[in-house]
Parts: sequence; structure tokens; C-alpha cells
Amino acid sequence: MRSADLFALNAEIARRRPAALVTDLATGAQRFLRADSLAGDPLAPVLAEFFYSGVSGVMEVDGRRLFIQIHAPSVRLVIVGAVHVAQALAPMARLAGFDVVLVDPRAAFASPERFPDARVIAQWPQDALPGLQLDAGTALVLLSHDPRIDDPALLAALAAGCFYIGALGSKKTHAQRIERLRLDGDAQARIHAPVGLDIGALTPAEIAVSIVGELVAARRRKPSRRQQAA
Repeated sequence: MRSADLFALNAEIARRRPAALVTDLATGAQRFLRADSLAGDPLAPVLAEFFYSGVSGVMEVDGRRLFIQIHAPSVRLVIVGAVHVAQALAPMARLAGFDVVLVDPRAAFASPERFPDARVIAQWPQDALPGLQLDAGTALVLLSHDPRIDDPALLAALAAGCFYIGALGSKKTHAQRIERLRLDGDAQARIHAPVGLDIGALTPAEIAVSIVGELVAARRRKPSRRQQAA
């Protein structure tokens, strides 16, 4: 690999942005690509599929065999609120491939013993989230039901462009949240509230299942049947 490509690749990894290295298996020639610079590239449609899946592989183009090596940041889920739903959600999300972080200032609830499947940060969101560097590869779910905890996290997620933002609570609770924070239409459209797919979930485990389903759909950018019917 050329030193310039290595430097560029390391820079993208440090910024948690997906990139690829395309190698011609016959000649060894390589080129570096960022996910946001595919426009006009002759391989753009196929490369987009590789970036979408996050999986490296070999493709054949005009008789040439190319190895597409994808370097994608791990997909994170930040759970705000160390409640019973969070205890069910953390291990399920980890099984689905998410790196899970739990944030809650209430140290009695936010403990490694209660959340062995997550990194636990017993701090207020406004103190914890800047260090996590929220980005487009991050999902954030609000579960605390305490505006003092949820609201700063919600605003941080909106500002960071998180690919998924979910909030536990009824439609009435969410309407109050919108009014309290004076969220505009664009911000409102980015929030999944009530959080999770509409599967009639009642128990903490069922609610966690509904959230993981919606997380996967958002990660893969697949609209729900409810959205498709709208």
C-alpha cells in the first residue's frame, strides 16, 4: 500500500468514516476510496453495495478480478437510561452486531453488574457524550423517562447526525418533549417515538425486541411495512 493511501485510510478510520481499498489481484495496483466520494466512479454501484453490507470481497470487472477491502467503523448503540428495558436491549443489540454503551448518571442503576454486555458510563449525558463522539455510525435510544437525562442526549444526537434516534414513551409524552425542546419538523421526523416497531410489545424483553428490529431496519435503510403503506 502506498504511504499516501495508508495515511488517508488511517485518517478515515480515526474519524469513524467508511473507506475502501481496491486491489487488482493480477497487477497488485491499488486505489483508496472514501464512501462519500463514489460519485462518477465507474464501479460506484457495486462499491455502494460493498459499503452497504460492510463486508469485503472479490468482484470481476471487464475480466479483472478486484479485491474490495472495506474498512467500516463499528456500529454503536448508546442507551441512555439504565432501566429494565435497557437490561434486555443491551445483550440483544450486541448479538445483532452493535457496540453497546450505557449512559446514566444514577450509579446505583448504571453498574457493570447489571450491564455486563455494555460499556457503562455513570455520568450525565452532557458530560459523557462529548467523549463518545456521536456520529452517523451511532444509534441512540432514550429510555430513562427523565427529561433531565433524556433531553441533553436527544439534542446531542440530533446535532451529531446519528442514523437512528429512538425515545421511549407515549405519543403524549413525545408531544410534550417536542414542545419542551421546541423541535422543528425536520428534527421531529428523525426521532422514532414511541421507540420500536409496532408489534404490540408489553414486557421489557418484547420492547427490546421491537427496538432491535427498528435499529436493524434503520441501519440497513429499509422502510418498515407501516412506512411503505403510508
